[in-house]
Amino acid sequence: MDKVRFGIVGLGKQGTFYTKLFQKGKSVLKGAELTAVCDVLEDRRKYAEENLKGVKVFSDYNEMFKSGLIDAVMIETPHYFHSEIAIAAFEAGLNVLCDKPAGVYTRQVEEMNKVAEEHPNQLFGMMFNQRTNPLYIKAKEIIESGELGNLKRIVWIITNWYRPKAYYAQGGWRGTWWGEGGGVLINQCPHQLDLFTWLAGLPVSVMATTSTVGRAINVENDVTAYCKFANGATGVFITSTHDAPGTNRLEITGDGGKIVIENGKLVFTKNEKMEPEFSETNTVFMGSPKTKKITYRGWGHYLQFKKYPPQHLGIIKNYTDVLLKKTDKFMAPGKEGIIGLTFSNAIHLSGWTNKEVKIPFDTAEYEAELEKRKEEEKIKSAK
Repeated sequence: MDKVRFGIVGLGKQGTFYTKLFQKGKSVLKGAELTAVCDVLEDRRKYAEENLKGVKVFSDYNEMFKSGLIDAVMIETPHYFHSEIAIAAFEAGLNVLCDKPAGVYTRQVEEMNKVAEEHPNQLFGMMFNQRTNPLYIKAKEIIESGELGNLKRIVWIITNWYRPKAYYAQGGWRGTWWGEGGGVLINQCPHQLDLFTWLAGLPVSVMATTSTVGRAINVENDVTAYCKFANGATGVFITSTHDAPGTNRLEITGDGGKIVIENGKLVFTKNEKMEPEFSETNTVFMGSPKTKKITYRGWGHYLQFKKYPPQHLGIIKNYTDVLLKKTDKFMAPGKEGIIGLTFSNAIHLSGWTNKEVKIPFDTAEYEAELEKRKEEEKIKSAK
């Protein structure tokens, strides 16, 4: 293969955004070409026919899959359909790059991952574009090097996803259980939930509150979650779409110091001695470890992925390069999509039941609680 031919399923805001990336990013996306698109809506197909010259337009994704025009499919539909489209693509012999989230509930994604494993020669990726951010890459590097030591605490306050009333008025599926399968956790925060677990691992339990504040929507737009890890470390994840102004601050503490990512920079405050060692050997009342600060700023640090541009363009290029065997460093493997979703589902379940949820949790209980909310929503909308 000397070129990867992409097809996009779903030409809403995100799918249309990707068509423009392929048009404007040709100099970067060498070896990648958009050759087909698909949407069930006539007006979106008309848009494609008028604006995407040389790109075949379909109304049925199965027909696009059988056309022989594409090697890889990008899935840009509402969340509930991600897994079924991915499975159909694998079974049609195609590679898959799925947008977040991997699905609405973990059973969907377990099935998708199983089918992906049955097709090992096809590449499965997730559009985790925040993994291209060099600050998070650097944080991962520090943790994996052992410099941070054992994890003690991770706290992420991500409340700058502000969404006014007009946002939810765009389409009938927004802000609904039947359309999105959740609110801020399933729509805005999959990237942060992915990074939270990418950096710290999957917690073993979660206790959370999930609320709807200041908006006429059915799903949550305010979340506070407290979690525990297998080694005894703890974590807090706070997010909302109604805070103005909002905050985006990630703080990770370990025996070797503290990482803070905020305002476009990473500051690693490194202990000269690991805290447990210092505590055992120190003889000074109220003494504390000596530290030094190391600062990394923004996109100036590309680190091991420095040849890849930021955000979505970087993921598409990396995915293409892996398929073309230009690199073996795959930034966002699709099988990892279930990890952040497991955390997300656990937070939802805890908020719904007002109890601590152990991971792994009862997926049947989660799905029953979700269906209950969808049914309540249906009754409410019928009045």
